[in-house]
Amino acid sequence: MVLITQPKWQDRFDEAPWRWYLVGFPVTALRLRFTWRKLCQNSDLAVSRRPRQALMAGELLVKGSAVRPVPPRLGPIRATRTGLVVRIRLHPGQTPGQFIAAAEAFTHAWRVHSVRVISPERGEVAAVITARDPLSDRPGVMPVHRPRVLAATVGRTEDGAAWEIDLRVVPHWLVIGATRSGKSNWLATLIGELAPQPVALVGIDCKGGMELALFAPRLSALASNRADASRLLAALLTEAEDRMAECRAAGARSIWDLPEEDRPVPVVVVVDEIAELYLSDGSRASKAETAECSTSLLRLGQLGAALGIHLVVAAQRFGSELGPGVTALRAQLGGRVCHRAHDEATAEMALGDLAPDAVAVAQSITEAEQGVAVTTIGGHWLRARSLLTTIEGARSVSREHAHRTPCLPVLGPSLTKGGTA
Repeated sequence: MVLITQPKWQDRFDEAPWRWYLVGFPVTALRLRFTWRKLCQNSDLAVSRRPRQALMAGELLVKGSAVRPVPPRLGPIRATRTGLVVRIRLHPGQTPGQFIAAAEAFTHAWRVHSVRVISPERGEVAAVITARDPLSDRPGVMPVHRPRVLAATVGRTEDGAAWEIDLRVVPHWLVIGATRSGKSNWLATLIGELAPQPVALVGIDCKGGMELALFAPRLSALASNRADASRLLAALLTEAEDRMAECRAAGARSIWDLPEEDRPVPVVVVVDEIAELYLSDGSRASKAETAECSTSLLRLGQLGAALGIHLVVAAQRFGSELGPGVTALRAQLGGRVCHRAHDEATAEMALGDLAPDAVAVAQSITEAEQGVAVTTIGGHWLRARSLLTTIEGARSVSREHAHRTPCLPVLGPSLTKGGTA
């Protein structure tokens, strides 16, 4: 377990959940019911039904009832630990998009932190209401239950649940964030969570190894410059080819189909600041190294999932201007984490292809919200905040689990004096 320091993250509702269930929830539910009709009228969500009689042939018929806007019908309101959920039955002709557009109006009218509108089934939407921001403070130590290897709890989501990264489910990840946004802390937390597990951790940190050197005792290899990174990635491709041959000989589609005693150790490759691998000074040698790194990363992304080789790529900026292979690599990185970004293009590159509506949410993260990020998998997004891993905590966990570091002979010859293996 990573050593975490920041115990005072819970507010009074977290310390005494009954306060929310006995006070906060009833008040919010009553406010929701009381404002629903007027809110629907102002947001154009109510439907006006025509009276049974109307003005015809110049004669006023007085029978029937007056036109009255009818709001969509609310279902039962269900309390959750951090808010409430209510289902809304749509009128014929209404679509979920109308309610999604009105989510900000709901937030202000109900005086809550946020409202997300989803469509669980045809003809209905559900408003998922978060009463207060559970990410306002960085979480302290959280109990972790790892069902299997390559699963790591890195923080807490906006609904109060554990933020878990499972590389068996989503094998490759892209992590983006500006300076002091929490990106490096997220990487440190992930490595710290994987350190006790039977996995090989490989680092590529072309900023001289300043970030990942904290975990050097637990890393099977660490490349601190682009020349070493190029050779290290080539060695990992050799390892991938050996694993393919092993699976082919055993008639297996992945290493997870092999017997446990014959299964190669999973490898997690952490690349800190990928721009250093793509930027070239214009010389022929520099361009060749850049092309080799780009090709190797792309091949590992395409082949690695079945072979137990996983990529976690971090960057301050991530755009097509880095090189022609960047967009192709992004397509292989199915998991996305976007911390505060300085420009819309970076947030768009991280989230736009999977969850376009999350781009604006990521851009709204402020400098004061260090560690807060938007994460998306398969079109669904949510806000989350990572655990706080101190420098001393990183050093401690790497020393504690140094004896678990697997030896991968194929990686040793790839590094020069500047790297470690």
